Amino acid sequence: MGRLIQADRRATLTEITTHYNRGMQQSICEATTRTTLRRMGYNSRRPHRVPLISTTNRKKRLQFAQAHQNWTVEDWKNVAWSDESRFLLRHSDGRVKIWRKQNENLDPSCLVTTVQAAGGGVMVWGMFSWHALGPLVPIGHCLIAKAYLSIVSDHVHPLMTTMDPSSDGYFQQDNAPCHKA
Repeated sequence: MGRLIQADRRATLTEITTHYNRGMQQSICEATTRTTLRRMGYNSRRPHRVPLISTTNRKKRLQFAQAHQNWTVEDWKNVAWSDESRFLLRHSDGRVKIWRKQNENLDPSCLVTTVQAAGGGVMVWGMFSWHALGPLVPIGHCLIAKAYLSIVSDHVHPLMTTMDPSSDGYFQQDNAPCHKA
C-alpha cells in the first residue's frame, strides 16, 4: 500500500482499495485500507500550498542569494523591493487531499503548487525599502513594458531619491538582478 501512496498521493480511499484489490485472491474493504494506512502512519490531509517556481527562476534566485550572502544590513538598506500581485475578489475552493505521514508535510510529492488565477480580481504593483513604503499602484490586466516604465519613472525614482539622495540605491524587481535606480 505504501507504494500505491507514493505513486499517487492524491488517490482516494476508494481508488487505493480498488487498485490494491486488483490481482488479489481475497479483497479488502475501504475500512481495512484506511486502518492499514493509519497504522503505516498515513493520514488524509490538505497539502501545503507553495508558489509555482520554474527551474530557471529557482536558479536565478539561488544565484542572487549567493551573490549577496555577505551583504551587511547597511548594504540592504539601499535596496528597494517590488512586485506585482493579483488578488482574487471571489473565492474558488479547489480543495485537494493527499495521503502523507506526519513528517512529510514539505516533501515535494506532498505539495500543491499555486499560480495567480485569472478573472475576478485586481492587479497591483507595490514596493518597499528599509526607509519607506512605496505606493500601491493599480494595474490593468497585465503589466506591459510601457506601463512598467511609467511606474518606474513615476514611483520608483522619486522613492529612491527620498531614501538617500547621496547614495546609489538599488532597485530589486521580483527575482531579477538588482537595477541601479
